[in-house]
Amino acid sequence: MLLALPSSVTPILPIAVSATSSLLLLKELDSRERAERLAAALHETLLNAIDATDAQTGAHVRRVARFALILAEAADLDEHARHSVERIALFHDIGKISEALFDIVHDDASLSPEKRREIGTHPQRGANVLAPLGAFYPDLPEGVLSHHERWDGNGYPRGLRGEEIPLAARVVAIADTFDAIIFSRRYRRGKSTWEAAERICEGRGTQFDPDLTDLFLLPPVFERVEAAVQETYERPSRPTRDRRRGAPESVAPDVNFRWRDAATAPPQ
Repeated sequence: MLLALPSSVTPILPIAVSATSSLLLLKELDSRERAERLAAALHETLLNAIDATDAQTGAHVRRVARFALILAEAADLDEHARHSVERIALFHDIGKISEALFDIVHDDASLSPEKRREIGTHPQRGANVLAPLGAFYPDLPEGVLSHHERWDGNGYPRGLRGEEIPLAARVVAIADTFDAIIFSRRYRRGKSTWEAAERICEGRGTQFDPDLTDLFLLPPVFERVEAAVQETYERPSRPTRDRRRGAPESVAPDVNFRWRDAATAPPQ
């Protein structure tokens, strides 16, 4: 037998159910915001660890993230995709700071074939480091693993071809190559932005996604990239030093990346 409720109580039930649902929704939103802040803190911690271990790599990944975002915005990628590009750019070289590769990466001498093969393991090493974050950002370890794949299928580590390569990794590949060409290293001087543009143009359809290459080299987009390069040199930057030599190492823009803007804001 069903228990009959007093008529005075019956109208209150929908209100009570609605209030309970609202409270559960608020609790879920609060938990989600806390999870986002935690994820942002983990990203920040990883980035700080890269800086502390290898300032050169820390400077490089920040610049790559900046150039990659310009290209992502020009490609009209949505906010989720742009955040993915930024995360992958910031952590694409995290595998290089492993103990097994650090001395090889920072060796001034030309690399032997054996050492080049060792360096070629850094995408997999990076993906392994980031694997625990895959539950939250499945695109992150996959993008890091794929940033040295080539459009023609001759890249590594899996020989992916064309659109088999994640879009974010294709964006980062162009930005990564551009930065590697224009910024000086201990063993060579950087080249001009136009020399870098020519090199990227040569890789159109072989190393790089042809549509993204065309977009990157489009005058309005490339002018934004050049402005970002100039600003990197002109604006105050975080000090970076080679941990072994103590000498000034590389320019690292002090950029407040958007993937953590909202998530790291203090609770109101």
